[in-house]
Amino acid sequence: MNSYIAMFEIPATDLARAVAFYQAVLGVDIECLEMPDMEMGILPYEGQLVPAVIVKGEGYIPSSDGVTVYLNAGDDLQPMLDRVAGSGGQVILEKTAHADNSGFFALFLDSEGNKLALNSAN
Repeated sequence: MNSYIAMFEIPATDLARAVAFYQAVLGVDIECLEMPDMEMGILPYEGQLVPAVIVKGEGYIPSSDGVTVYLNAGDDLQPMLDRVAGSGGQVILEKTAHADNSGFFALFLDSEGNKLALNSAN
């Protein structure tokens, strides 16, 4: 097993806004799909161990409480973190070293109010 996580979903109340936020912060194109009771934005997953989906639908409620997903920001998270506020999010913890000196992380709220984190080696 390469990862304990098989996939994760990020709840949204406004899919277009959430997709625009993640496209700007992560610098990727996100494919949007519409199903009968759900809209989804699928983050590119080629070469990824864990796919991610932005979901708008019944029961998908954005929250800053609960599990925090750490997104891989490559070698240095600062460029992505710098794009958070200008893309409709809010930085809640600036770049900080992990207690065990294994890298760095930062916490942010996305455009929908979900708390997530960025993680990098440097």
